[in-house]
Amino acid sequence: MVTYRALREAPVQKVVVVDGNVEILRLLEGLFESGRYDMVFVESSSRAYSQIRIVKPDLVVLCARFEVPDGFQLLTMLKLDPETRTIPVLTYTTEDEPGGEQAEPDDSSEFESLSLPRAASLMN
Repeated sequence: MVTYRALREAPVQKVVVVDGNVEILRLLEGLFESGRYDMVFVESSSRAYSQIRIVKPDLVVLCARFEVPDGFQLLTMLKLDPETRTIPVLTYTTEDEPGGEQAEPDDSSEFESLSLPRAASLMN
């Protein structure tokens, strides 16, 4: 786990990023405005759940396609836990959807499909 924190007077929001790919971690770090976020990077999904419970972040950014537990299993664990269920979770994948088409969100779902730059702009 690596923590980056810039000094600034404004309140700093804590973000936990769960992904085993160092290049993706660097990309995500660059998307969030420097100095406004205390970024905690967890490279192992097996340690992610305990780290999220310890850090108590304002946001979790989670790769959906990951090792065991995968991103969806980790998301389920977080939403079933009374201590973590209210933490917003942004899930993403770097893989294309089957057939090369981007999946459309289901109208009945509470989830919204966002690009990573758009998600970062909502946080900034």
